[in-house]
Amino acid sequence: MKINLRIELASGETKDVVATAADMVAFEREFELSIASLEKTAKLTHLLYLAWSSEHRRKATAKSFDEWVEEVDGISYGDADPK
Repeated sequence: MKINLRIELASGETKDVVATAADMVAFEREFELSIASLEKTAKLTHLLYLAWSSEHRRKATAKSFDEWVEEVDGISYGDADPK
């Protein structure tokens, strides 16, 4: 299971990221919610957390979630699996 996300950074850069099982487990632990609940009640914080978790896990950022969010202008579901 994967969730494709697209983040738009304050710098103008757009980045496609993939949240995988490891990110979904981190999400469930952080929010005490099933990942399945995103279909009904997705919050901006939830999507951002999944994107940050993916970036952090892959060592694309060393920043805390709150520091990283300050650099993000937007997030949406992505269309395809980024390479």
